[in-house]
Amino acid sequence: MLKRIFSIIGILAAVCLIGFITYTAAYARGDTVGYDKGYSSGQDAGYSLGKADGYNLGKDEGYNTGYTAGKAEGYDEGVQLGLGHGYTLKDPTYAEALAFIQEDRTNENRYVEGTYVCSHFCRDVCNNAEKKGLRCAYVDLRYPESAHAIVAFNTTDQGLVYFDAITDERARPVIGKRYYQCIEARPGYYYVPSSFDDTIVDILVIW
Repeated sequence: MLKRIFSIIGILAAVCLIGFITYTAAYARGDTVGYDKGYSSGQDAGYSLGKADGYNLGKDEGYNTGYTAGKAEGYDEGVQLGLGHGYTLKDPTYAEALAFIQEDRTNENRYVEGTYVCSHFCRDVCNNAEKKGLRCAYVDLRYPESAHAIVAFNTTDQGLVYFDAITDERARPVIGKRYYQCIEARPGYYYVPSSFDDTIVDILVIW
């Protein structure tokens, strides 16, 4: 009887041992297979996501950098190629117009009656402004028996502003008013009435 009990115990122990070995082997196999598949799946998903995010980020940054550089170079080249045609010129701010007038040296030219007069001064100022990419107007002031030429800029912040191309002084021409009264004289200077009638009867702005 005791022998039979030991025999049963031995069989159960063998069965348990075989079951344990089988479980251990199956667990190890399942762990390996599951890890491999999980790693592969995770890698694929992560790679795809990382590639997409990296591509989009790189594309956006590259586009922005390229757009900025291309726009700047294209604009500069377009200005150079298009100078001489009004649509390439810009209206300056008042500060830009004033800075140009102060830097321009046309006013240092010598006035020569009948050879180099106000119209020639204005022509040269307009040409020099164009070289700087600025839109400058030739302005013809009509008097009762004569005329005078000045220049103007249609500034983006103060509207139309006028300058005398001979003296670089700012002018505020008004029809019905004498021109010498329309000049903003430099500090310490003042204008005396002209020897002729310089009453403004018309203002013709030519772009």
